[in-house]
Amino acid sequence: MSLVQSILLDDDLSLFESIANKLVDKGYSISLDALPKNLTTSLLQQINELADENFKRVGIGRAKDHVINDAIRTNEVCWITGNTQASGAWIKWAGSLQNYLNKHFFLGLFSFESHFPHYGKGDFYKLHKDAFKGEDNRVLSVVVYLNQDWSLEDGGELIIYPEQDFDSGMIAGNKITVIPHVGTIVLFLSGEFLHEVLPALRGRYAIARWFRLNTSIANNIDPPS
Repeated sequence: MSLVQSILLDDDLSLFESIANKLVDKGYSISLDALPKNLTTSLLQQINELADENFKRVGIGRAKDHVINDAIRTNEVCWITGNTQASGAWIKWAGSLQNYLNKHFFLGLFSFESHFPHYGKGDFYKLHKDAFKGEDNRVLSVVVYLNQDWSLEDGGELIIYPEQDFDSGMIAGNKITVIPHVGTIVLFLSGEFLHEVLPALRGRYAIARWFRLNTSIANNIDPPS
């Protein structure tokens, strides 16, 4: 049996249900040690085998507005194409989650993009939202962490601010801190939540993924090829 087949057979529908209920109730979901173990093991192996040159510095904004800004973001990424057994299994598993959410909540999630973000020692990502201004086709953000034996002292926490006003810059005192420990799955509405990644004190890996709506109009295909 292939890894992809075994992941599909092991899909935990109760996890999908829990994620969906939290999204409806709060707009975000945090599930500790939730990724299937065989998928986690395979992804960890792939991360360990990835060469440094596969990771590229990333900036902020898209297309002509894309810039490298070290004051806001210093991490690097390797885009996931599904060309390995592990990444193919991840895409299949995440697709099952997408199908569940579409079936039960009619979200209309159409496509996705996914990468491995790497934060080296001292790297960070300042306060931001995942949905670009004027573009609301990114609906749901997903983060899965791939760091073994991670503790609060290692830094690199994801901070989510559930009560805030992005335009005014006002942030309430309430915040959610997520330690990036292996197997933890975080989902939140891309256009609703300000969040940031605090400086990591050692190498930090994850998978970041965004579910998108289909905003194709006439001959303009979304997502673009």
